[in-house]
Amino acid sequence: MTENKYVIDEMISAKTIAARVEALAQEIRGRFNDTDKLIVVGLLRGSFVFIADLVRELDLPVEVDFIETSSYGDTMESSREVRILKDLRGEIEGRDVLVVEDIVDTGHTLNHVLQMLQSRHPRRLEVCALLDKPSRREVDIKATWTGFEIPDEFVVGYGIDYAQRNRNLPYIGKVRFPTA
Repeated sequence: MTENKYVIDEMISAKTIAARVEALAQEIRGRFNDTDKLIVVGLLRGSFVFIADLVRELDLPVEVDFIETSSYGDTMESSREVRILKDLRGEIEGRDVLVVEDIVDTGHTLNHVLQMLQSRHPRRLEVCALLDKPSRREVDIKATWTGFEIPDEFVVGYGIDYAQRNRNLPYIGKVRFPTA
């Protein structure tokens, strides 16, 4: 697929993603099987497709809430300055919380969000990330569950964007800029 002078090569198929989401949900159900309600916190905007698919597979009492952060803007590099654009609507003190992230890259965003949420004293605070790029990590942080570990490539699709484009792709694709 060509769009605005870049090409997207499929990296992880929609079928592979669906199978992994189902497996992740099974593992998460096992960890939270004693909860009266799991508060699933999606990090917007990139996690919205993943969180929708994941909560449909959970078979637990869930409440969904969102935090919107910004550290990329329209660029391919993190600014490392994490801004909270939208905070949670509900309280999490004493509650079981699962943070759902699209991709753990440098770790700055996830670290910032987890510190903020931990200060609100949840009963349990776990993380599920669709993608992990450990080679880019600048902060010592790791998700409890990871869908896929990927190399240092800029990816789009399945909710993840490049300058607000390509979120609607049903697969994860690698962005490359062909030489003339």
